Amino acid sequence: MSDSTTEESVLFGDVRVFDGRSDRLSESTDVLVTGKTITSIGEQPTGGTHRRIEGGGRVLMPGLIDAHAHLAFSTVPLQIALTADFGYLAIRSAEAAGQMLLRGFTSARDAGGPVFGLKRAIDEGHVPGPRIWPSGAFISQTSGHGDFRLPYETPRGVCGHISHAEQLGAVVIADGVDEVLRGTREQLMHGASQIKMMAGGGVASVYDPIDATQYTEAELHAGVQAAENWGTYVMVHAYTDRAVGQALRAGVRCIEHGQLLTEATVAAIAEHQAWWSLQPFLDDEDSPRITDPRGVAKLRQVVDGTDRAYTLARKYGIDIAWGTDTLFDPHLATRQGAQLAKMTRWFTPAEVLRMATSGNARLLAMSGERNPYPGPLGVIEPGALADLLLVEGNPLENLELVSTPDTSFPVIMKDGVVHKNTLG
Repeated sequence: MSDSTTEESVLFGDVRVFDGRSDRLSESTDVLVTGKTITSIGEQPTGGTHRRIEGGGRVLMPGLIDAHAHLAFSTVPLQIALTADFGYLAIRSAEAAGQMLLRGFTSARDAGGPVFGLKRAIDEGHVPGPRIWPSGAFISQTSGHGDFRLPYETPRGVCGHISHAEQLGAVVIADGVDEVLRGTREQLMHGASQIKMMAGGGVASVYDPIDATQYTEAELHAGVQAAENWGTYVMVHAYTDRAVGQALRAGVRCIEHGQLLTEATVAAIAEHQAWWSLQPFLDDEDSPRITDPRGVAKLRQVVDGTDRAYTLARKYGIDIAWGTDTLFDPHLATRQGAQLAKMTRWFTPAEVLRMATSGNARLLAMSGERNPYPGPLGVIEPGALADLLLVEGNPLENLELVSTPDTSFPVIMKDGVVHKNTLG
């Protein structure tokens, strides 16, 4: 049920607040939103008109943030993503974005894919969706995790043009310092808020073994320099000690995945004060559907390392980001909240919610001047951006509520606009 009517102000009355930082809820209070920001908490508005949403003692919390999303590819099978018409993929991306917002995810750091147009359409109000921090096309070496070309498409240019994935804006195949600089700068030109580079082998890719180290330190450093010259940072896909160690030496600020790391490398992440963006990959109903035996074997290694990774991240006090990394699976995309709820395997509900609100917001803010949505995010406080969820129940006691957004989130607000209200 959608209600996107712009209101001068909205008052959430009689709500208990999870502010994105605390371990407990506030006493019953009122929260006033004026325009796009939270303007007061616990104060009765004076003058003007406002729309009142009666909380009835429900919990008001910040909108959720997915720090590793792929909005262009989350709901389309791989073969469609590699071959479909650009317009079709754009429509599917917009559909996925609207569904994500209605799951309570009001922000997403997109970790690679053609979403610049989607972000613009959302920001201009043409379609509903979360705030997007776009990486643009991920930067991959030949035979790297982003190289999905078919064998007949090599050597490069043999067919007279670059590959479909490159034309689509999904990937830049870049070898050598000069090509990395060009590819990185092109994404920054299009509006990337951070850069995604492939520094090691992956599960879904065909050519690279999971233990492969990708790029040289000089190539990674070139991407880092180009990003830093633009006031932002590089995030890398990497699983192994060698790949992560090289990335840290090159100045990378955020490690994606890393389930195969040993304790020495985890200590190095802490020493470099880098972020570790982990996903709860387990052998459960949310495990990616992979049929290639090589991919199955690679996935098993990743799954086997997940418990150890979270344990070591906690031990060394590393800043942990939470994200889903859902790709090519429309059903798995609907499990976004469920994948957050399963984090209670390693953390308390309060720690999980902080990670998916104020914690992930700190990571998003690392984009500096490239941050497309400046202002406090992931918190409920005066002056913060008004991304809010009204919750039926107490998520600090029952985090499973986030896995049933249809019934658990009667009201969803993003940027001061009510996108769902089932309370009337």
